[in-house]
Amino acid sequence: MISRIIGMVLRYLVIYKRSWLRVGELIFFPLMDLLVWGFMTVYLQQITQSRAVLFMLGGIILWDVFFRAQQAVGMSVLQEMWVGNTLNLFVSPLRSYELIIATSIVGFIRALITAAGLAVCAYVLYSFNIFDLGFSLFPLFGLLLFFGWIVGLFTAALILRFGEAAETLAWIVPFLFQPFVAVFYPVSTLPPSLQTFALIFPCTHIFEGMRAVLLAKTVPIEEMLLALCLSLGWMSVSGTCLAYTFRYVRQKGYLTTSVRG
Repeated sequence: MISRIIGMVLRYLVIYKRSWLRVGELIFFPLMDLLVWGFMTVYLQQITQSRAVLFMLGGIILWDVFFRAQQAVGMSVLQEMWVGNTLNLFVSPLRSYELIIATSIVGFIRALITAAGLAVCAYVLYSFNIFDLGFSLFPLFGLLLFFGWIVGLFTAALILRFGEAAETLAWIVPFLFQPFVAVFYPVSTLPPSLQTFALIFPCTHIFEGMRAVLLAKTVPIEEMLLALCLSLGWMSVSGTCLAYTFRYVRQKGYLTTSVRG
C-alpha cells in the first residue's frame, strides 16, 4: 500500500518537474494576494471607510467585466484542446477572425450577465448603485470589455504555443495586471517605480476614471481617451502575437497534438 501511495505521489510530482507553469502557479496566486491586499491596506489608511466601500464595490464589478471578457476568448482555445477539436476547427471553412468575433460576443454576454448580477447584489446588500456612474458607465464598460478581448487573444496565443500544459495561464494572465492597474486603489498608492509601469495599461485609466466619477461626479474624458489609444496599441501587439503563434503551430503540426516542443 505504501509503495502505491509513494508511486502516485511521485507521479504527480513529475508533472511539476516537467511544467514550469504549474510550479509558477504555486507562487503566483499567494504573491498576487500579498500585493493586492498589501497596497489596499496602505490605501485604506489614507481614506474614509465610506469612500473605500464605493471604490471597492465599483472595482469588483468592473474588474469582473474585464475578467469575463478575457476568459471567453482565452478559454475557447483551451476548451477545443480539451475535446480534441482544434484541428477540426481550423480545417473547417471558419475563418480565424470569425472565431475571434464569436468568442468576443460570448465574452460580452458573459460580462453583461455577471455585471448585472453583481450590480443587483451590490445594491441590495450594500446600497451601492453602479448607475451612479451615469453615462460614464457605458464607455467604461466598453473599454474594459475591449481590453479583456485583447488580453484574451494574447492568452489564446500562449495556450496555442504551449498546449494544455499552459492551461493555468487562462486564469493567471488577468491577475498579472490586478496589483498594478488600480482596481481597488489609485495609482498614487503604488511605489513611484511602479506608477509609470501601471500607466501603460488601459484598465489603469479606466479604474482611475471610475473613481473620478464616484468622487467628483466628473466625466473622465482624458482617462477614457488614453485608455482607448493604449488599447489600440495593445491590440496590435496581441494580434501580431496570435498571428505569429498560429503560423508557428501550423508549421510544427501542433494542431494535432497537445504536446509542444
